[in-house]
This record gives sequence, C-alpha cells and structure tokens, in this order.
Amino acid sequence: MADEKIKDHNKDNKNQFFHWTDVTAEKIIREKGDKDKYVVAAGITPSGVVHIGNFREIITVDLVKRALEKRGKIVRFIYSWDDYDVFRKVPKGMPNPEILEKNLRKSIVDTPDTYECHDSYAEHNEIAVEEDIPDVGIYPEFIRQSLKYRKGDYSKQIKIALENNDKIKKILNNYRENPLPENWLPIAIFCDACNKDTITELKWLGDYNISYKCECGQEEEIDFRKKQIVKLKWRVDWPMRWCYENVDFEPGGKDHSTNGGSFDTGKQICKAVWNYEAPTYVMYDFIRLKDGAGKMSSSSGNVITVKDVLEVYEPEVLRYLFAGTRPNREFAISFDVDVFTIYEDFDKTERVYFGLDKVKDKEAEKRKVAYELSYIGDIPKSIPYQPSIRHLTTLLQINNFDIDKTVTYFEKELKNKHDQKRLRIRAVCAKNWIKKYAPEEFKFCVQEKVQVTLVDQEKKILHQLADKILEKEWTDKELHEEMYILCTNNEFPPKDFFKLAYNVLVNKDKGPRLASFILEIGREKVAQLFKSV
Repeated sequence: MADEKIKDHNKDNKNQFFHWTDVTAEKIIREKGDKDKYVVAAGITPSGVVHIGNFREIITVDLVKRALEKRGKIVRFIYSWDDYDVFRKVPKGMPNPEILEKNLRKSIVDTPDTYECHDSYAEHNEIAVEEDIPDVGIYPEFIRQSLKYRKGDYSKQIKIALENNDKIKKILNNYRENPLPENWLPIAIFCDACNKDTITELKWLGDYNISYKCECGQEEEIDFRKKQIVKLKWRVDWPMRWCYENVDFEPGGKDHSTNGGSFDTGKQICKAVWNYEAPTYVMYDFIRLKDGAGKMSSSSGNVITVKDVLEVYEPEVLRYLFAGTRPNREFAISFDVDVFTIYEDFDKTERVYFGLDKVKDKEAEKRKVAYELSYIGDIPKSIPYQPSIRHLTTLLQINNFDIDKTVTYFEKELKNKHDQKRLRIRAVCAKNWIKKYAPEEFKFCVQEKVQVTLVDQEKKILHQLADKILEKEWTDKELHEEMYILCTNNEFPPKDFFKLAYNVLVNKDKGPRLASFILEIGREKVAQLFKSV
C-alpha cells in the first residue's frame, strides 16, 4: 500500500525542484511513504557552548520541516539534549575549571554550573539555546535524555540491545581494526556511589539485571528498571531513538557521515536490532569563522553563538545564510565588510521574490524558496522597505549612534509597522557592527571644531564650497559635480580637495562618499564648519 502511495505521489508531482529543501522533502516522502505526519529530529550533547556550527543542524531540520509543511504535512520537530552523556573534557575559558575537573566522568546533567545560574552545567548550555532560537522562528520540542533514562522510558530498549549484543558487536567490528573485547556491552553505567562512569567490571546477568564494580570501590547488582543508572552507548543510543520516536528525517555532521561512521553503523543496528529503517539523512558540513582556523569547537573556546550572530545579522538574514546554502557546503560566518554583501544579497533575493529584480528561472526559483524559508511570520503582500546597511553605518555615526534620530531620517519611506520594525532591528545590527567589528577606515566622528591647520588656498576653496552648499537643496549628484567645478576653477587637484574636506569633517584622509555625506550631516552644519577654518 505504501509503495502505491509513493507511485501516486511521484506521478502527481511532475515539478522540477531546484532548492535543496524541496529535494529533501521529496526524498523523505519517497523513502518514508506519503504520510500525513512526519517526525524530524536533531540533537546534541551540551558538553560546551552550543555554537553557530551546532546551530546548522537545528536550522537544517527546521528548513526541511517547513518544506514538508508546504506540502500540507503535519511535522513534529524533536530536539534531543544528550545530557546523560559523560562529561569528558573541561572547555577553555570556563569559570572555576578546578570544580569541573573534579566532576569529569560524571554525566553532564550531574556536573555543576560553575557560572552559578542554573541547576547544572548541562542546563546552563541548554537554556541559552532554548531562549535564543525562538528569535529566528524555531520552536522544537526539546527532550532531555537524562529525564527519559531516569524515568525508565528506555529500559525495554536497553534490554533489547543487550539481547542483541552479538549483532551489534558484529556490525561495529566490521569497521574496526581491532575487534571489541569479548566482554563488551552496548551500555554504560554511572556508579551509584560516586556518580562516575569509572567502571572496572560490567556484566549482564540476563533480563533487566546488571552487576558492576567501580574504581571507587562500589560493587553491586541492580535491576535497571528500578535503579536507572544505565544508558546505551552513543552508537546504539542514536538508532534506538530513531525507532522509539519514529524519526523520518535527521541530518548529521560530516564527522558522523563517513563510511563506518555513526550514521552508517546506526542504520545497520537500527534495522538488525529494532527492525526499523533509518531516517532519511542529509550530511551537513562545518561552519568556520572567516579568517578562523578550521571548524568551531566548544572545547577550544573559539566559538560564536546564535545570540552573537544576531547582534549583527537580523533574524531573516541569519536564516537566509543557511536557507541559501546547501547543507553539504562549508561556509564561513563573516563579521568584516562581507556583512554588507550578505545584506545586499538578501535584499536582492527579496526583490526577486516580489518581481522587482529579474534573474534566470532556475536561480529565481531558488531565491524565492530561500526567501520564503528565511521569513519569520507572514510574508507581506508588498515588498518591505530595504534600508541599506552601509548607509545606516554612516547615518548612525553622524547621529552619534542615536537610533531614534537615525530612524527618523527614513520616516517618509516607511509604509507600516513592519517597515519600522525592520529598520530599527537593522539599525541596531549596524550599530553593533561598527562598535565591535568595523575596520578602522569605516569609523568616523563628525568634528565639532576643525582639528587641522590649513593654508590660504585650502581655506578659500572650502569657503566657496560652504557658500555653494547653502545656495539651494542639492542632490548628491549635483553637489558632486559642483565640487569638481570648484576644483577646476581654483586649479585645485580633486584628490587633494577630497582629502582636505575629509580632514576638516572627520579628521581623516578618507570617508563616505563626500557629496551625500555632506547632505546627510546637514548643509548648515557643514557650511559652518568649512567657514570656521
């Protein structure tokens, strides 16, 4: 019956799909059957700061979820916190690292939060993500795996894994140079006395019964339905949960996607032990910081979070970075002048969506889908106002970073509350970029008093320019041309003239395009400054 549904779906669906999310959604329907409901999943061990590289998995799933919903499907998005994993290494830059050192080999959920603001180290890292990702329109169902294990939800699954230990070992050994030890079991255990996984001897006694010995001297037999201190090892835990939650789609990082990697062995274990077909899978590549070495790593401390990125990129633009890039492509998050290019590309995509810019059909389709996936909430019926991020950096500095004054400059252009909201968010992002990341040549301060000494010829041409700019309401093009006329009449080299004007205005040799810069500062203020020399 499922095969007939797939055939019908393929027969009815003759469209060509150019965006990777549509291709993935169609693949899920083809592999899992044309169902009304699907489960999509992601997850991570909160062993350190959950950074923008980890976020790629979250948003990849959210984007595919949207592609399925576009097809009328109901989608459950689950996000697992693997907080019952062992705490193996103290990341760099943590407060009170000596306390964390003492807690190595405990589960992450049993490790204290040395920031002293949450109940555990795990929760500290989890809450940051749970609070940040709604800002980019993502609302998964969070599952804390420590709670699932400690409630005994997986006791039956642990028993099934133990009963199939030989099958699991055989699958894993196919990819190992040295086979697993004879006494290897697919489980780990946290000692009931010291809470660590420092187990020296572990035996399955049949049914739900385990015996163990720990380095701390603890020795006991337990029924793991009654004392929930047992968990499945990662390569078995992951496929178990695919079956338990009926997962239809889950992506994985490059490190999980190699031949014999955790997805490869997982799909075999899932089928052999639980008779469940592994989810449709997409590999995603790493994300770098531009000019950073290699992928981000929580343990090394060279990370940025979603919150950090949102300081510079408005939420839709952040989503666009991922929606517009295939998951299997590595890319870098930029905080240099590439920020301008990224905003401009997003704005172009928005114009393509609303039919104002024309591009080739295939590219247009990709951009339109990427825009839909980037948008949070209902897309407006007419194109929103697009304030230039580059222009905003200039206006903000002219206005001494006063957001309200800067927003007022655009008042006549804004059609509705949506435009007002976007402008304000983008202005805040521009302000953050200038203060934190802008190269020195982009920074300036309009002078109240002239800081340079001028000769008579220099004073003369600036006095003439001051008179000119007060004559009428200039356009920047007209004023630009008038400045060249002044240079010709005074036999003053244009290059030297522009350098002179910038020195008087901002005490630098260069600055924003001079004609528009003068008009944005205000004709009266600039004229006064030029006449004061």
